[in-house]
Amino acid sequence: MSDATNSAEDRVFHGGCLCGATQYRVQAPLKLFQYCHCSRCQKITGSAHASNLYIHKEQLTWTKGEDEVQTFHLEGTKYYGSAFCKRCGSNLPWQVQTGNTVVIPAGSLDDAPDLTPAQNIYWASKACWYRSPDNLPAFDTLPPRK
Repeated sequence: MSDATNSAEDRVFHGGCLCGATQYRVQAPLKLFQYCHCSRCQKITGSAHASNLYIHKEQLTWTKGEDEVQTFHLEGTKYYGSAFCKRCGSNLPWQVQTGNTVVIPAGSLDDAPDLTPAQNIYWASKACWYRSPDNLPAFDTLPPRK
């Protein structure tokens, strides 16, 4: 799905929501990929952590449905927020309130990023039930019925 280009700096990543109402493109390079285990990210994702990539705001272009994107900023926070599709609820890119950084939910990308997660942040806040995937059985599809 990615554009074929000569250098990593020319690479373009595509993404969007589950229902297809929104689409975006990100111009490389991606700055950072990390997992956030804070209680806010647990609430907004409904999972153990958020998987976020970071870029400069100039690197993001909405190609479809920008008017379908709803942004939420939690009062009293500088670096926390979220955005989602008004139709299907999928998490989408959002700009932090201070600075020029945009947070890209990794799962909203259609293309594989050229980074892997570099770190876990807010580890002290991780969900008490979180277990490393490496310690759990893995199935290519649904597990067999017992």
